[in-house]
Amino acid sequence: MAAGVSPPTTTLPCAIDWSAPWLAPWRGRGLPVARQVQGGSPVGQALQAAMPGDAPVVFAAQSELPGGMAYEQYIRDTRRVPTRDNLHDFFNGLVWLHFPQAKRRLNELQAQAIAADGVQAVRGPLRDALTVFDENGALLQAPDALWDALTARDWQRLFVDLRPLWGHARLVLFGHALMEKLVAPRKPMVAHVYRVPIAIDLIARDALADLDGWLAHAVQPATWAAKPFVPLPVLGVPGWWPANEAPGFYADAQVFRPARPQPRP
Repeated sequence: MAAGVSPPTTTLPCAIDWSAPWLAPWRGRGLPVARQVQGGSPVGQALQAAMPGDAPVVFAAQSELPGGMAYEQYIRDTRRVPTRDNLHDFFNGLVWLHFPQAKRRLNELQAQAIAADGVQAVRGPLRDALTVFDENGALLQAPDALWDALTARDWQRLFVDLRPLWGHARLVLFGHALMEKLVAPRKPMVAHVYRVPIAIDLIARDALADLDGWLAHAVQPATWAAKPFVPLPVLGVPGWWPANEAPGFYADAQVFRPARPQPRP
């Protein structure tokens, strides 16, 4: 999904502010890779140097992708990820480093759909949902009260009335296009959020590894084709953006949109 979706920026990792709170889970591996790229290494080569030996894929130059072959099918067939020298593919590689099982699962389902139906002008429901999450997804572990307010799009309750509860919530970005966009943060940026069970310990040192295994099993065609995601304006998360401390920040209905009225039976 890193190729053929939208033209990525050409800015390299020198633009990344690694102190951003949303990058905290990615900083340990991501910053050394970024420094290698800043030193002149191609993005794929720098990512490959950080890849463990038992990884399900390796990174390759974009030129290895044969003309006319679907990106996802190529990864499935060769276990090689074509990688360009830009931020979009840099962040895609970081997600592969941290979520190898989940990324492999998304790739397998994409490739199966392509093998069955070909590459069409409009993706089917499952491929569309997988692409949305791969590009723009996030994982939220939160108390029921927060999740209920989020699904109701009750922004005042979610971010103001229940603000202290965010200290008991964990939001982990997954979408590499979303992380790319957040290099230059803007208020309207929205993640498509999937809920994480409270049972997973996101404080532990190997939290992302546990999350990876859980997510790989959670991605099931029957449920994911319906896009079981909830929109969340990520810069509204307490502690993620200083501007959201200001009165009236959440009153912007162009960003914090109310729920649509339900049709009458």
